[in-house]
Amino acid sequence: MTGAKGMAPPAPDCLVIGIGNPGRGDDDAGRAVARWLRGQVAPDCRIVEHDGEAASLFATFEGAATVCLIDACVSGAPAGTVRRFDAVTAPLPQGAFGLSTHRLGLAEAIELARALGQLPDRCVVYAIEGLSFRPGAQLSPPVTAAVPLAGRQVLAELLRILPRHATTSTR
Repeated sequence: MTGAKGMAPPAPDCLVIGIGNPGRGDDDAGRAVARWLRGQVAPDCRIVEHDGEAASLFATFEGAATVCLIDACVSGAPAGTVRRFDAVTAPLPQGAFGLSTHRLGLAEAIELARALGQLPDRCVVYAIEGLSFRPGAQLSPPVTAAVPLAGRQVLAELLRILPRHATTSTR
């Protein structure tokens, strides 16, 4: 989509990206949080669901000043555990964010942006520990329970750093 005179629309200064594959159980956690957040952030804070492929993901958040990414992880923590990482201050933990079906995933997209000097000013990752990633499976009960918890944490983050981007309603 382009704006006036054929130019691309400006990047939003606030972007929330839920990452995952809806057909692989807990891998859908990030997208489930994005769906939970719809209607709870100001209209100028864009919410996107994404499959996590690194090059496309990098292009999605390119130019945004603040990006909150939500994804499933496997780190050995109990299923449903929600963790927060500041991707500006340090790389994501090795191995916690497995490679996507496209070979490169979230950690690689962030490091690509960092290497190119295009990492957003604020880039925060919320990770939900997954339990089951079977094809065709639904979210596991611990991850289903973690979706609103992660959503509230993202809303609190937005209220803290960009108060105009979060609404007052909470679920």
